[in-house]
Amino acid sequence: MSHTVEWKVHLYLSEDEGRTRARVELDTGATALTGRGLARCNPDDEDVPVIGDELAAGRALSDLGQQLVQAAEHDLESVGAPSASRRPRPGYGWIA
Repeated sequence: MSHTVEWKVHLYLSEDEGRTRARVELDTGATALTGRGLARCNPDDEDVPVIGDELAAGRALSDLGQQLVQAAEHDLESVGAPSASRRPRPGYGWIA
């Protein structure tokens, strides 16, 4: 049985005084999550805005990814699966 879902992710970047902030928002219909990231330019370094954008966005997406894994682990536990700390970690598959 095939199943396709489309989730829209909105990424917002802002820069102020050598700091780039990123906020990424995901609404799955059942869950709304917000990831955040920050990058700072060292005053001694050349200012290359794209580097700050990439770092801040990557950190925000990583934060969002960690939240998604935590939500999935919570959902697994709510249907009777053992907690993640007691569950063996497979090398592959969907099991969290």
